[in-house]
Amino acid sequence: MRQYTTGNLIVHPGGHADPQLITVVTPAQAGWNFISFQVRRLRAGDHWAGETGETELALVMLSGTVDVSSSRGTWRDIGGRDSVFAGPPHALYLPPRTSYTLTARDTCEVAVASTPAEQDHPPRLITPADVALEIRGGDNATRQINAIIPPGFPCQRLVVVEVYTPGGNWSSYPPHKHDVHRVAADGTLIEADLEEVYFYKIDRPDGFAYQRIYTDAVSPLHQAGLPIDAVLIAHDNDVVLVPEGYHPVASAPGYTTYYLNILAGSAQSLANVDDPAHSWVKDSYHERDPRVPVYPVGP
Repeated sequence: MRQYTTGNLIVHPGGHADPQLITVVTPAQAGWNFISFQVRRLRAGDHWAGETGETELALVMLSGTVDVSSSRGTWRDIGGRDSVFAGPPHALYLPPRTSYTLTARDTCEVAVASTPAEQDHPPRLITPADVALEIRGGDNATRQINAIIPPGFPCQRLVVVEVYTPGGNWSSYPPHKHDVHRVAADGTLIEADLEEVYFYKIDRPDGFAYQRIYTDAVSPLHQAGLPIDAVLIAHDNDVVLVPEGYHPVASAPGYTTYYLNILAGSAQSLANVDDPAHSWVKDSYHERDPRVPVYPVGP
């Protein structure tokens, strides 16, 4: 276990020898067991090759278009949105022991997330038509969620969603946590023990969001004498790590905040519990913010 602070809970972009690499997070760097994450920018004609090894992997197209050839299949024209604010994504799930090569058709950005896995699920292309859109919350806690790899998706551990928070609004609210694996007497999963990545995009230059991470008395870190209580300022292409604890987000007025969430841990689930001090808020909403969804949907 380690002591987490405002300094090591956020990873800023840049400073990499690899010119394609925007940001990267390894388990050793994060101090956890499951999630590896990176974002790459490829120019037209660029290639990037990899091997999943003993992990399952998700490629999420943030912008642009790629072709993917692999030992488990070939897919053409994956992607196409101009930015994360232009529409829902394409993504590709690849199982363990799969080699792959991406070839960029134009300038693109792709997020790559993986976690150890033993199960061999089939590869699967996720298109915008497959992405379920949900408007969650209300009033100034209204936000949009795109479910890319939701609970129940045929994989072992990965969960992947996108969240859009209009300026002045809150998301991941009421504050919730998922840091203890708890099952009810009837077998229902109450809470999963999940690591989580927040990868941020802001729709305008100089935009930012705040994220607080704090633990309570049942958190393993808290019990080990290593509590977290940090407030972070997230800018474009920043990564915030959530090893444990509650983790609400506030988007600065005037800016729409996007984040890509990657979760993995004790179950392929989003089972969580609210901070009991703030859960009452869900019963107080009067209306939903008309600024979401942030782009047109449907026919």
